[in-house]
Amino acid sequence: MSRIVIFGAGGRAGRQAVAEARRRGHEVTAVVRDPARYSGLADGDVRIAAGDVTDVADVAALAAGHDAAITAAAVYGAGTDPDAFFTSAAHALVKGLRQAGVDRLVAVGLSALLPGPDGTRLLDAPGFPAEFRPFCLAHAAGLEVLRVEGGALDWVYVSPAGDFDHEGERTGHYDMREQGDTAARISYADFALILLDEAETPRHFRSHLAVA
Repeated sequence: MSRIVIFGAGGRAGRQAVAEARRRGHEVTAVVRDPARYSGLADGDVRIAAGDVTDVADVAALAAGHDAAITAAAVYGAGTDPDAFFTSAAHALVKGLRQAGVDRLVAVGLSALLPGPDGTRLLDAPGFPAEFRPFCLAHAAGLEVLRVEGGALDWVYVSPAGDFDHEGERTGHYDMREQGDTAARISYADFALILLDEAETPRHFRSHLAVA
């Protein structure tokens, strides 16, 4: 049994990561901004904690004593600043986890940053929806922080090869892909499998993994 801290535990990917971690018998600290909104996460060895993933001190304090960290934290929509959020979160995770003595970080990312069949990022392919581009570039900026500053961490960035199957059930397996595939789908529950596999027994380091 390990102790795992999960940032962004209130979102769809985060909730499934918490559920899968509990299924495997781990102790979990589920970090959200407002614990009162997520009382349903509390179950057995799950501790709900208030925290800000963009704050170094919060990350360090919440991660202390844990074996690995998962981040599924994100912002999107009116009134948010994704670029500031994802870069600040990456900076805080790099510094805060180092202070806490946590070496392993598994980050939930975007398929748009993967290369397509011709080697071009899906984000840069003709026909990519312009309205999603700023959000994707914000994610890319956060990933670049990990690449440039995350040398002391065994980080891995994991995304669907295409998109999530929002209504999909847990099948208990996933497939690794070499590139992005806009037609590929994976359920949140199956996506959580690789998050926990990489948190428990790291096999990939400082790279972007695609799963379907």
